[in-house]
Amino acid sequence: MNRIKVLLADDQTIIRDGLRALLETNPDIEVVAEAKNGMEAYEQTSIHHPQVVLMDIRMPQMGGVEATRLIKQDFPETAVLVLTTFDDDESILGAITHGASGYLLKDISGAKLSEAIRDAVRGSVILPGNIAAKITKHIGKQRRAETSLSDFTQREQDIIRLLMQGKSNQEIAQTLFLTVGTVKNYISQIYRKAGITDRANAILHFKELGFKV
Repeated sequence: MNRIKVLLADDQTIIRDGLRALLETNPDIEVVAEAKNGMEAYEQTSIHHPQVVLMDIRMPQMGGVEATRLIKQDFPETAVLVLTTFDDDESILGAITHGASGYLLKDISGAKLSEAIRDAVRGSVILPGNIAAKITKHIGKQRRAETSLSDFTQREQDIIRLLMQGKSNQEIAQTLFLTVGTVKNYISQIYRKAGITDRANAILHFKELGFKV
């Protein structure tokens, strides 16, 4: 079994210890490194190339939002899941805008956290309802006038709906009988039209436009 490699980034040792103990009860998840601030998270990502980084927001030297930006810039295949106690709009929007695959609060259950990690590896976006509502409120207002349903071809709309269902590029390709490369090209074109650079913002934007899954 290929285990999912996870990096823990949190400035509190007791939190990292607890997360490690919790996650390693799953036979398909392996904690490969830890970091106590955002800079260490970036450095450890460059060494261990984890599939998922569990990222706290408020840490010394460099916080989680900036660390997310750097990691997604240089290691785009690594999924970043924010795991924090803070649900203020600035933190949420900053993390998602810079490419985080999800924003979770630390009251989440161990089972749901483990499943969120698996979902992130599959390319899904993980946002609890209250977090999604905050992002939609802000991003929807910014994007509403820029695009409409008619701006997208039927094939693009098919792909958008599958994106909104949380499908990975591979799953979209299989569903539409396309190659993964073709799907990636379509998604890049969709992002350009919408003025969006990542999947989380895309899904929220298209919900605001009225796309039905």
